[in-house]
Amino acid sequence: MRHFSQLTPERRNALFHREPVEFTPDSPPSILAVALGATLYSPATRPALADDVLKQAARGVVSMVLCLEDSIADAEVSEAEDNLVGQLSQLAGRVPERLAKDVLPLLFVRVREHGQITALVRRLGPAVRLLSGFVLPKFTEDHSVPFLEALTEAEAACGRRLFAMPVLESPELLHRESRTEALVGIARTLDKYRERVLALRLGVTDFCAAYGLRRTPEMTAYDVQLVASVIADVVNVLGRADGTGFTVTGPVWEYFRPQERMFKPQLRQSPFLSGRAEDVRAALIEHDLDGLLREIELDRANGLLGKTCIHPSHVAPVHALSVVSHEEFCDATDVLRPERGGGGVLRSAYTNKMNEVKPHRAWAERTLLRGEVFGVAREGVSFVELLAAGVK
Repeated sequence: MRHFSQLTPERRNALFHREPVEFTPDSPPSILAVALGATLYSPATRPALADDVLKQAARGVVSMVLCLEDSIADAEVSEAEDNLVGQLSQLAGRVPERLAKDVLPLLFVRVREHGQITALVRRLGPAVRLLSGFVLPKFTEDHSVPFLEALTEAEAACGRRLFAMPVLESPELLHRESRTEALVGIARTLDKYRERVLALRLGVTDFCAAYGLRRTPEMTAYDVQLVASVIADVVNVLGRADGTGFTVTGPVWEYFRPQERMFKPQLRQSPFLSGRAEDVRAALIEHDLDGLLREIELDRANGLLGKTCIHPSHVAPVHALSVVSHEEFCDATDVLRPERGGGGVLRSAYTNKMNEVKPHRAWAERTLLRGEVFGVAREGVSFVELLAAGVK
C-alpha cells in the first residue's frame, strides 16, 4: 500500500517531486508510525464492516480502528465482538493473503478490557492475519500492564507481530497535581514494552469531559488551554527527538456533515481547480473544515503526526497537509548534506530563511521521513491541489 494510491500514476507524477513509497504491515515500525496518517475509527457494530474497510481503502485510507470501546453502548459489546469476528473472517475469505498487504489498510481493534485481546485473537483464527494490533484505552502505568501482557500472549499464540497503540486519556494526565507522576509512570511502562508500541494517541474528548468542556467548530484543541497544556506535556515527556520518544498522533476532530461527500462536485470543479485562495477558504468554511485545517497545522507545529478521524471527509485534508512541500524538502536536504556535519548556518534554497544545521537536524530527519511516506510535492504544487486530488 501507499498514500495517494487511489490516484493514477500520471496524476501522482504531476503532483509529486518524489512519490510516496510503498509499505506493508511488515515494514519497520518507524515507517508505519508515520504512515498511519488519518486513522479512521469505525464502530465494530457496523453490519457491513468488511465492505466499509474495502471502500475506505479504495478512497485512500491506510489505517483504521475497529472500535469496541466508547463508540458503542455497554450493552452492545458482545454483539459487537461477534460482528467483528464475523466481518473480519468474511474479509479474510474475500481478500487472499497475497493481496491483503496491497489492498487493505492497517487494521487495529480498540478494546475495553485486556481479556478481549487474547479472546479475539483466538476466535479470529486465520483471519488474525488482517490485524496489525490493538488500541489500548485509558493508558496509565497501573492500568496498562495487563493489556500489554495480553498483547504479548496473543502475539505468541498467533505467531505474528501485533502492535499496541495506547490512548492517553485518563484524568490523572489532565489534573495538574498528578500529571507529572502519571507521565513518568507511563514513560517507564512504554520503555519496557518499547518494541510493541507503534504510536500514542490522545483522547482529547475525555480530557474535555472531565471539565464539562466541548470545543466548537471554530476552535482547535489548542484554543482550549487545559487541553493544550496536556498536549504540550505529553510531547515534552513522550515525544522527544532524542531516540527516547514515540510518535504522538493528533486528537480527533468531532465535526462533519452527515450524508455528504467531502466536497460537492461543483466545489471541486470551481474553487479547488481555480486555486483562488478566497474561494478555497469559503468552500472549506462552508464544509466546517476551516477549523480542522488549522488544527492539523497546529498538530504538526506542536510535534504531533497523523490524526484520529471519525469521518471519511477528514482523511483527505490530513493526508494533503502531511505531504512535504518542495520548500521543506530543499531545507531538510540542505541541513542533512554530509559536508554540513560540522554545523554552521546557511541561507535556504528559497532565500527566505536561515537553516542552522545542528538545531534543525532533528526536524530535517523527521521531515524527510514524512516525505518518504507521504511524498514530496513538486515545486509550485500547493495543498489545494493535493486536497482536490485526494477527494474521491
